Amino acid sequence: MSTTTLSSPLTKTSAVSFPQLQLHLLLHPWRPFSCPSSRNKSTWGRWTITTGTTKRRKNSLVAGAAFPSDLSPPPIDHDLLESLETAGAKVSDDGVVETFDNDDEALDAAYNGVVVVDLSHFGRIRVSGEDRIQFLHNQSTANFEVLHEGQKNAVTLVVSPETCRSILEMLEKYIFFADKVDIQDITKRTSFFVLVGPKSSQLMEDLNLGNLVGQSYGTHQHFSVNGMPVTVGVGSIISEDGFSVLMSPAAAGIVWKTILSKGAIPMGSNAWEKLRVLQGRPAPQRELTNEFNVLEAGLWNSISLDKGCYKGQETISRLITYNGVKQRLWGILLSSAAEPGSPLVVDGKKVGKLTSCVPGKKDGSQYVGLGYIKRQAASKGDTVIVGDNVTGTLVEVPFLARQQPVSKSSSS
Repeated sequence: MSTTTLSSPLTKTSAVSFPQLQLHLLLHPWRPFSCPSSRNKSTWGRWTITTGTTKRRKNSLVAGAAFPSDLSPPPIDHDLLESLETAGAKVSDDGVVETFDNDDEALDAAYNGVVVVDLSHFGRIRVSGEDRIQFLHNQSTANFEVLHEGQKNAVTLVVSPETCRSILEMLEKYIFFADKVDIQDITKRTSFFVLVGPKSSQLMEDLNLGNLVGQSYGTHQHFSVNGMPVTVGVGSIISEDGFSVLMSPAAAGIVWKTILSKGAIPMGSNAWEKLRVLQGRPAPQRELTNEFNVLEAGLWNSISLDKGCYKGQETISRLITYNGVKQRLWGILLSSAAEPGSPLVVDGKKVGKLTSCVPGKKDGSQYVGLGYIKRQAASKGDTVIVGDNVTGTLVEVPFLARQQPVSKSSSS
């Protein structure tokens, strides 16, 4: 039986940048602290999830049980892959669920219902030890010190699959002899789902997890399914809305089946990529490369200007102080498909570069892309030429619209 835990959000988005690598980290700041709560139960199929009652000590908070580092393999009769294939999944050779042959239905549910996405191929890094918060605080642009202190729990970082190894190597490189920090790659020892869509809150209510509905990003609770750990948190990587589920592989099969039984539509990675572009979420090897910096990518909410020194701070501060951000990321409505990497042209002059392109409508009559454009070259509603003859219109996209650029005065 585990304690009910809550945490405050790290930033206003699920984004953190490590500027020295020009990489992007998808972060769920699930480093919990405990608070008094009443006993409650939630049922996933035939398994009962119980959250216990914690007791407040004088001038302290009782920490929840640390996430176990030794997770057993799933039982054969509850294997996640078997559950996914039963639901119609087409799985790649490296274990990524590509599609359920329902991409249009899943995209519609993401905007009008609720979808569940298996993102277990994303990396998960566990950072523990007494100095973990100060260590991460010094390595990233975000303010980790706003998180509430726990006693034994770790920070779990959910990162894009393309950057997991690089981030691990970078973090390990900067651990010095006296640092009390331990870093583990727990990707293969955990499973990870996200719930997206306006009806995701109702699904949580149906699972008797309604106390998470309406909570701030990063708020989470720990549970046990058949003795195996499950963490449910607010936020879905692609936005602050929705929910994420981090669990032992032994619990993944029954959790997946139960979520589907409550009306969620399964979504594969192909449809997830479309949703990412439609929402305007920058991705590594697309919008997040050495060619562009974190401010040009529009990740303003992942940056703290009030914290102490960190690697890359001087460069970021200079860009803000001297108005040095020369280009920005836009959503682009396209008349037809275009190849990522194609130039963006205004009045015969190259002003930017297309980075992503996906079909935007079921009938294929319109495509949607993301691309960088020089700040003074075009604005919302303007027309650009993509490649040789594809016409595009600049539009705001939800993820980038939620970012809040810092003014020069506020950074001084």
